Amino acid sequence: MTLMVAVTTAFLTTFMSSSLNLSIPNIGKEFSTGAAAVGWVVTIYMFACSSINVPMGKIADARGRKKMLKTGIALFTVSSIAGAFSVSIWMLLGCRLVQGTAASMLFATNNAILLDAFPKEKHGTALGKSVAATYTGLSLGPVIGGILNHYFGWRSVFFAATIIGVIALSVAARGLTKDENITPAEHHDTAGSLLYMAMIMSVIFGLTNLTVSRYAWMVLTAGIILCIMFVRTEMKAEDPIIRVTMFSEDSIFTLSNIAALLNYAATFAISYLLSIYLQQIAGYSSQTAGLILIAQPIVMALLSPGMGKYADRIAPWKLATGGMGIITAGLLAMTQLGKNTPLAVLIGLLLFVGIGFAMFSSPNTKAIMSRVAPKDYGVANSITATMRNMGQSVSMAIVTIVMGIYLGSSTLQNARTSTLLHSMKVSFIVFVVLSAAGTLMSMKRGGSDQKKA
Repeated sequence: MTLMVAVTTAFLTTFMSSSLNLSIPNIGKEFSTGAAAVGWVVTIYMFACSSINVPMGKIADARGRKKMLKTGIALFTVSSIAGAFSVSIWMLLGCRLVQGTAASMLFATNNAILLDAFPKEKHGTALGKSVAATYTGLSLGPVIGGILNHYFGWRSVFFAATIIGVIALSVAARGLTKDENITPAEHHDTAGSLLYMAMIMSVIFGLTNLTVSRYAWMVLTAGIILCIMFVRTEMKAEDPIIRVTMFSEDSIFTLSNIAALLNYAATFAISYLLSIYLQQIAGYSSQTAGLILIAQPIVMALLSPGMGKYADRIAPWKLATGGMGIITAGLLAMTQLGKNTPLAVLIGLLLFVGIGFAMFSSPNTKAIMSRVAPKDYGVANSITATMRNMGQSVSMAIVTIVMGIYLGSSTLQNARTSTLLHSMKVSFIVFVVLSAAGTLMSMKRGGSDQKKA
C-alpha cells in the first residue's frame, strides 16, 4: 500500500508539472490573457514546488511524514478540482500555487515513507519503482496533456489529476498507519526557511528568464548572494532546515547531489531540442514527434525498477557512473545529427540515452538516501527534488541562451535549417561537457568510499 501511494504521488506531481504545456494557448484564449501572464500557469507551480519542498521536508521529519503526505494529497486533489472550475486566470493561478505547495509536501515525504516501510536491502528496488513513476509522469505529461486538451479541453487535465488524487488519498487513508517515534523540533528555523525560499525563487527566475528580461542577471546574482547568506545562517542555527554538515562531512552525499544536478542539466532539454529537430528540420507533425520522443521515457520506466534492484546488490555509484557514461556517449552522438539522419538512428539514440538514465537515476537516489539517518529522510528527499528542479532550469537556460545567440529575434519557423542545426549542435556540446563532469563526480564517489573504508 505504501509503495502504491509513493508511486501514484510520484507520477501525479510530475505529471501536473508538464501536462499543461500544450494547453497554454487555449487557456490564454479563454481568459483573454497575454502570453506573459498565462505563462505563469506553468511557472508558479514550479516555483512553489522548488522553493518550499526543503522546509516542508524539515517539518515532515519533525511533525510526521504520513500526516503531511495525506494532507498534501488532499490539498492537491481539492486544488485540482477547483482548477477545473476556474472562472478567471487569477483563480487558476491561485489553484496552481496551492497545487505546487501540495506537490512540495508530496516530494518531501513519498520516498521518505517508502524507505521507512522497506528494509535497507530492498531500498533500491522500492526507489526504482518510484523513480520510474517520476520520469513517466514528467515525460508523458505533455503527451497525455496534449491529447486531453485536444479532445476534451484544458480543464480535463485537472479532472484527470483529481481522479488520480482521489485514488491516492483512498489508498493512503486505508494503507498508511499513524506516524510513530516523532520528536518535534524545539526551534523552527524561520530565517533559514525564508532565505531558502527567496534563494531558490531568485535563482530559478534568473535562469529561466536570462534571454527574456534584462533584470534576470540581477535576480540571479541576488540568488547567489542569498545562497551565501543561507549557508552562513544555517551554520549558526540551533535546528537548521538543512544541516550544512550533511555536505561538508560526507563527500559521497555531496558528490551524489552534484552528479544529479549535472545529470538533469545535461538531459532535461533533450526532448525540447529534438522536438524542434523533428518538426522544423525532419518535417514531422507535433503528434508524430511526440510519439517518437516517447521512446526514451518508455525505456526509463521499464528499466528503472530493475536498476534499483541491482543497486541493492552492486555499489550504487558504479551503476550511476556507468549510466552517466552512456548518457555522455549518447549526447556526443547527438551533436552529429543532420538534415538527413535516419529516423532509426535517432530512435536508437533515444533508447540508448534512456538506458543510461535508468542506470543513473534509481542507484543515485539510493546513494543519496543511504548517506543520511532515517530522521533526515524528508530533508534529503527534498534536496534531491531541488537538484532535479535546478538542473532542469539550467538545462533550459542553456538552450535559450544558445538559441538567442544564433537565432536572435528570428522565430523557429523562419530560421534557416543550417542555423537551427548549428545551435542544436552547440547546445548538445555543452550538455556533453556537463554530462562528462557528472560522470567524473560520480566516479569520485568510489575513491571517497574506499578512503572511508
